[in-house]
Amino acid sequence: MNSSKKGKLVTLSIDSSHIGTLKMNDAAGKNGLSPDFIEDLIHCLNEAKSNDELKVLIISGLPDVFNSGADLETLIRLCKKEIKPVDIILSKMILDIPIPVISAMEGHAIGGGLALGLCADIAILAEESRYGCSFMNMGFTPGMGITKLMEHYMSPAVAQEMQYTGNNYSGKSLQGKTNINYILPKAEVLEKAHILAEAMAEKPRLALSVLKRYQSMERRKTFEETYTIETMMHELTFNEEEILKTIQENYVKY
Repeated sequence: MNSSKKGKLVTLSIDSSHIGTLKMNDAAGKNGLSPDFIEDLIHCLNEAKSNDELKVLIISGLPDVFNSGADLETLIRLCKKEIKPVDIILSKMILDIPIPVISAMEGHAIGGGLALGLCADIAILAEESRYGCSFMNMGFTPGMGITKLMEHYMSPAVAQEMQYTGNNYSGKSLQGKTNINYILPKAEVLEKAHILAEAMAEKPRLALSVLKRYQSMERRKTFEETYTIETMMHELTFNEEEILKTIQENYVKY
């Protein structure tokens, strides 16, 4: 069995071993969470969730950028309340995928992009790439559930440092400080993801899905609680008069 679901910015392919690969490939937009990108991503995640033969899902991006978070235009429109935040549902959709998910973050993952990667059951980083929680750099509090998602893969102390400072950290600098499954040379990230996926795909789909439901239970429950709190914090911080100027001055495109 080989099949694929094609979108303009995100694609889903499924091989004969029942391993799915969701690839984010918006080179022009650096895999930023623009409305069009989000639409494609939601479509592919829905396809993965509804496929009863899928056993493992790998989420990957571009070699240089896994995902760069919300794009500048989206942030400005959110600040002006022209659109409502919808990126939060992306985290929930990944957490709700009924089989194991592996995030192969060979490229940079920043802000909401890092949140997406940390929704996976297994995360792989690249030594050379940068990872950061950049929300506070633009004057508003973190979202997409990242305030608690980070604590699955790292200590609360390290997670809070990353959130408060907004600094980016190379994968290599995070070695020994987190519970990230693997931090490897960039060239080895995708290969490792496929090796792990192949080992999982040998197991029965039912057993994988039952174990996934149990293992993800606490994270899904915590996410629901966190979403309410993060929404409240956004209501407070996005109402600051200076927030639009801060976003425009400090937004970094990767």
